[in-house]
Amino acid sequence: MKTAWVAFQTLLIREFLRFLRIWMQTILPPVITTALYFVIFGKLIGNQIGDMDGFSYMDYIVPGLILMSVITNAYANVVSSFYQAKYHHHIEEILVSPTPNFVIIAGYVAGGIARGLTVGVAVMLVAFLFTEVRFEHPWLALGIAILTCILFSLGGLINAIYANSFDDISIIPNFVLTPLTYLGGVFYSVSILPLFWQKVSLFNPVLYMIDGFRFGMLGHSDIRLSTSFFIIMLFIVVLYGWCQLLLRRGTGLRS
Repeated sequence: MKTAWVAFQTLLIREFLRFLRIWMQTILPPVITTALYFVIFGKLIGNQIGDMDGFSYMDYIVPGLILMSVITNAYANVVSSFYQAKYHHHIEEILVSPTPNFVIIAGYVAGGIARGLTVGVAVMLVAFLFTEVRFEHPWLALGIAILTCILFSLGGLINAIYANSFDDISIIPNFVLTPLTYLGGVFYSVSILPLFWQKVSLFNPVLYMIDGFRFGMLGHSDIRLSTSFFIIMLFIVVLYGWCQLLLRRGTGLRS
């Protein structure tokens, strides 16, 4: 047990220092990008849109923009780090060690959580420049953020395991993750959509995360909180089981 704990700490510290060392590439860009969202969507377009579900448009999009940065960075941290370990062939050192697979998964996921929350806090600080940020249910919001980091860190790990080139680690973020995020209620309430598209939106897992996080900040949601937690936990369990299966089989890791 002590050996597993030391292995976990080592992976976590390495992952944490890795993204902090290159903070101009990992933390600064999403902060600048989100600031532009606040200016363009929150100020310029938001003034024309008016209120959304009883909140100013700026206040309404703050939770979605924070969680969007959390999602993107948690995923990016794990997929890039694990694939680099494959590319430089030092992942084999971990695999041949007595480190259990669940510790390897936990170490990389913890790194994704650390980067996701770090960027999320940085984006939240930027939001203070544009509006009054508040948390109606702070612990609930934190819980949703952490669970979201776990889910997308696991997704990033799966992507990295299957990837055979650096191009492969950008396919999922560009063609799957980005559309799901933008269509997950960041900039609008699903209640304003026609009934058919409301039902279609319910198949988007990101919607449940953003809606739950928005409830933690604003105290308002379009979906029952229990449903959001169930969907998030279901995806976490499925992706974790998938990761365990892939590592046990050595998929993409053994020639």
